[in-house]
Amino acid sequence: MAGTAKLVALSLMLGACGGNSGPDQAQTPGDISPGLARFYDQQLTFGPCDSYATTDAQAKEFAEKTLTCARLQVPLDYRNPEGRTAQIALLRVAAKGEPGNRIGSILLNPGGPGFSGMGYAATVANALTDSPITRRFDLIGFDPRGVGASTPALDCFTDAEREADVTLSTLNSGIEDYTAEETRQVYSKCAARSGGEDVLAHVGTRDVVRDMDVLRAVLGDDKLTFAGASYGTRLGAVYAEMFPQNVRALVLDGAVDPRTGTAARRLVQFAGFQRGFDDMAAFCASSPDCPLGTDPSQATAVFQQLLQALIDKPIVTADGRKLTYTGALNGLVLPLYSESGWPAVIQGISALKAGNGEPLMLLRDLAQSRHADGSYGNANEAQIAIECLDEERHTPEEESAMKHAVFEVAPFLATGRPVSARDICEAWPVEPTLGYPYAVDIEGLPRTLVVSVTRDPATPHEGGISLARTLGASLLTVEGEQHGVALIGGNACVDEIVADYLIDLESPAPDSRCTLQD
Repeated sequence: MAGTAKLVALSLMLGACGGNSGPDQAQTPGDISPGLARFYDQQLTFGPCDSYATTDAQAKEFAEKTLTCARLQVPLDYRNPEGRTAQIALLRVAAKGEPGNRIGSILLNPGGPGFSGMGYAATVANALTDSPITRRFDLIGFDPRGVGASTPALDCFTDAEREADVTLSTLNSGIEDYTAEETRQVYSKCAARSGGEDVLAHVGTRDVVRDMDVLRAVLGDDKLTFAGASYGTRLGAVYAEMFPQNVRALVLDGAVDPRTGTAARRLVQFAGFQRGFDDMAAFCASSPDCPLGTDPSQATAVFQQLLQALIDKPIVTADGRKLTYTGALNGLVLPLYSESGWPAVIQGISALKAGNGEPLMLLRDLAQSRHADGSYGNANEAQIAIECLDEERHTPEEESAMKHAVFEVAPFLATGRPVSARDICEAWPVEPTLGYPYAVDIEGLPRTLVVSVTRDPATPHEGGISLARTLGASLLTVEGEQHGVALIGGNACVDEIVADYLIDLESPAPDSRCTLQD
């Protein structure tokens, strides 16, 4: 799955059964089943955010007294509302304008799956300080069930296992392949450390979307206004499918294609990563001291030689840690999301060529949500558990074929070793609950807005075109190379169009275009 639409501070990283259990509509209290009424009727208690921080960066951000936080109670299983509950952590940045001009709340999601929406709301508020959006709306960032400060939190591996890079998918960067027994152990450990098998059965997108509708109602909004980036576009699309009558406005930025299944979508995504690598290499080649050389056509081969050396001989850093092949590659993918990240990639490769692993270790730690004390956040583990319910499952033969195909379309990721793989979700006893395609043939959906960058390396532009067609949405095309562009500020063309849509529900003209340089 793709990651967030934002490269902000390099702190967010990369990423077949119908799931129609539970209520599909909840427009008014009269439509809500009696068992769910207590959740829709609850009152939130907002207070200081300090205790909600789950990362070093959040510990600083959440100390800001203008931010307030609360917990929303939702059923763990919407088919059993009298059973266990989950608590969804949320952060509010109150509208800055006159109270009489306030329109309502905007729910925000930065992608992943597995990224914290709480931290994202604080980031968006800082980026849009002078925007009419922050004057007219409360910004609401929530950590989806299982993620960040929400409880029960997903947890599959010890910090020592995380330090050894055992959690990363073998599809794009792993060397050792899972055995059937190891996939069973992954499920068993996730269940034991996350609060039970019933938790792992209810962390998929469809359950999160039901939580979003409860949150909409509890915040006092008759209709939902939502802005989602990357995986967040899936949340928005599925909400449109399940609760079309409750939609006010949706801004979906860096789209995940709702019509393309797991295997085909991953190939398109990894081909995008290769294009991003090639563009970075061409940029680098303009400098005589480029660590990949001055011939871009040879950059992949040079990169492979440098990275693959870490398979047998990781670099030991000054503090005694090991920079592995898997960790280095994982860290390098993140800054490929945007041209602004290319210097970090080039610096890391230059240092690696000189035998210094420190810069790449820093990128790896940012990608892996490693804290200063050596502990880890749960974004990566949450991504595994959520995708086990969202993505299609594959046999070992299918998974190996997909990995082989990935290395063909994205050779810079190739290990140079024999290709085989197993689906890490192989042992999950619960069938996927999303279903493909999704969000099709929706009736009664208001006009929505899809924003898509033409050379987005993580969620290619074709996915934005497909999502806009599927939802009957307006499409804002942005020329450039970056993963997402909405709500990060600094682009007058995009900012004006998005603000006009969110505030006045004014859709852009057909074929509207901006550029990243605007």
